[in-house]
Amino acid sequence: MGAEQPETIAAIVAAHRAGTVTPAQTVARTYQRIRDRNDPAIFISLRDEKDAIAEAEKLATRDAASLPLYGVPVAVKDNIDALGFPTTAACPAFSYTPTHDSTAVERLRAAGAIIVGKTNLDQFATGLVGVRSPYGIPKNSIREDLIPGGSSSGSAVAVGAGLVPLSLGTDTAGSGRVPAMLNNIVGLKPSLGMISTAGLVPACRTLDCISVFALTVDDAALALSVMAGPDQADPFSRDRPLGAITPFPVNLRLGVPRNGQLIFFGDKKAEAAYGDALKRWTALGAELVEFDLEPFYETARLLYEGPWVAERYLVIKDLLASAPDSIHPVTREITVAGARLTAADTFSALYRLQGLRKIAERTFANIDALVLPTAPTAYTTAQVLANPIELNSRLGTYTNFVNLLDLCGLAVPASMRTDGIPFGITLLAPAGRDALLASIGRVFHADTKLTVGAKGVAQAPMAPLAANGSDEIPIAVVGAHLSGMALNGELQVLNGRLIEATKTAPDYKLYALRTTPPKPGMLRVEAGTGASIELEIWSLSSSAFGKFVNAIPAPMAIGTVRLADGRSVKGFLVEPEVLSEAREITAYGGWRKFMAEAAKA
Repeated sequence: MGAEQPETIAAIVAAHRAGTVTPAQTVARTYQRIRDRNDPAIFISLRDEKDAIAEAEKLATRDAASLPLYGVPVAVKDNIDALGFPTTAACPAFSYTPTHDSTAVERLRAAGAIIVGKTNLDQFATGLVGVRSPYGIPKNSIREDLIPGGSSSGSAVAVGAGLVPLSLGTDTAGSGRVPAMLNNIVGLKPSLGMISTAGLVPACRTLDCISVFALTVDDAALALSVMAGPDQADPFSRDRPLGAITPFPVNLRLGVPRNGQLIFFGDKKAEAAYGDALKRWTALGAELVEFDLEPFYETARLLYEGPWVAERYLVIKDLLASAPDSIHPVTREITVAGARLTAADTFSALYRLQGLRKIAERTFANIDALVLPTAPTAYTTAQVLANPIELNSRLGTYTNFVNLLDLCGLAVPASMRTDGIPFGITLLAPAGRDALLASIGRVFHADTKLTVGAKGVAQAPMAPLAANGSDEIPIAVVGAHLSGMALNGELQVLNGRLIEATKTAPDYKLYALRTTPPKPGMLRVEAGTGASIELEIWSLSSSAFGKFVNAIPAPMAIGTVRLADGRSVKGFLVEPEVLSEAREITAYGGWRKFMAEAAKA
C-alpha cells in the first residue's frame, strides 16, 4: 500500500486533509475499481461518476477539519433511502423513489461522505446467504465460489473488494455480521435504536438495525459515532450515548459456551479456528468464563419459528396479494407463514422471550461480553442453491438471538483458514456497551496481523487513544476556560494538561451569555444543522475532574460533545432555557474570535 493508495477511512481522511490525495481522486479511484471488478451484481444502482466527482470537488470549499468523513466514498444497502436513487429492497415491483435521505444517510453526508451507489441484498433483507436477489449474486471478495453472505451481500463485498472503505448494511438476524466474516471485514451491529431506522424498508420493525461494514474497528466506530443519536422521525429511536473507546480492560471477562454446546455442522477447520481465537483472547489477558448457551439457542428459534415472521409479512402483504410471482420463491415461502400466526401465538412468544431476556441478564451479571463464532461454517453458492432454507438457517446459529435479547454485536476477522475461507468471531454484550466491544475488538483484530479485506493490504498500527493514562479524564472547554482566557486558571490549579485544540462536529450553536466574566453557552442541535465550534481538550485526574465539575454553576452543564473526527468527549454544554436572552455567535466559529472582535469594538 503506497501513500497514494490509502484504503481505510482513517488513511483516506488523513490524506485528504493533508492534500496528498483529493476527494475527487479518491472517488475516481472508486469508480475505476468498480469497473475493474466488473461484477454487475454488487450494485443495484450506481451514481453517475461525473456527478459524484463534482460533489467531491465541492467539498474543497468546506472545512476539512470539521468533517470526520471528508471525501469518503460510501455504498448503501438498497433497502435504505438515499436521495437520487430508487429504493428497491431487491424487488423491482416494490421499487419507489424516495423524496429525502434516510436519517443515517443524511448524517453521513453532513459528515462529508459521498454516496456512490446502492448495493444488492437478499430480497427484503430476508436471508443470510446473499443469493436471493433478481439482480444476481455478488461474487465473494475472498473466494469466488463462496456465497457473499447476506442479506447485506453487496455492501460487504464492496468493502471487502476495496471498492469503498465504508458501507451500510442492515442487521435483523445477522445480516451485518455473517457477510462480514465471509469477506474478512469488520461488521458492527449497534445497540437497537442507536442509529435511526427512519428511511429503512423494514424487515422486522421491532428488531431492525442499520449496520456498518469497514476494514477496521476504528473505522466502523467512527462511522457509528457520526450516525448515532436520537431521531424524532423514528419511533424506535433511543437516546443511547456512545461511549469513548478506551484501553484494553485489565480484568476482562469473556463468556464462552459450555463444553459440547458449540455447533459447527462437522466443520473441523471452523472449530479449530474458534479454539485458536480463544487462545488469542487468553494471551491478550482476557479471562474466559463458561456460560450456558442453550437459552440463547432457544431465543434464536423464536425468530423464524415465532411471530416475528409476521412483521416480515406485513411489509409485503400487498405485493403477495397482487403480484406474488414478483417475490423471490424462497422469500415468499418464508414470509407467507407470517399470515397464519395468531395474536395468541404472539403473546405466548413474548412471554417466553421475556423469561429468556431475564436469563440473559443473569448471564451478563459477571461477564463483560460473549465471544462466539460469527457463523458455524461457510458454504459455496452451489451448496446453498441446492439446499436454500436449511443452510441459511445454519448460518444464523450464533446471530438470530441477538436483537431479540437487545444485545450489541461486533464481528471481527479472526483468521484465514488453510482452505482460503475466512473465519471470524463476534463479540456480544448488553445494549449500550458498543464502545466496550470496539475497545476490545480493535486490539484483537490488530493482534491477528491479518490483512484487511481481500486486497492483501496490511493493517496500519492502531491509532493512539485520546486519553493518556487510566486515571486521566479528558474534558472539552469552549469559552472562558480556554488557555489564556479568564477562567483558565481553574484548570491550571487542578494540574490540568492541554491535550489538543480541535473542533466539534457541525452539530452545535454558540451563544454569548450575560454573565460575569463573559462566558459562552454551546448548544447541541440536530446533526449537520449547526457549525463546528473551536475548543480545547484538557486532561484532569479523576479526582480533579470531580472537583472541577462539582464547581460548575448553572446554566452550564457537562455533557457529551462530539468532535469533528467522530470521537466523543465530556465537555461544556448550556441549558437551553437561558438562551432567549443570549446572543447567538455561532458565525464566529469560537469564543476566542468573538472576544477578539468584541475587544476591537
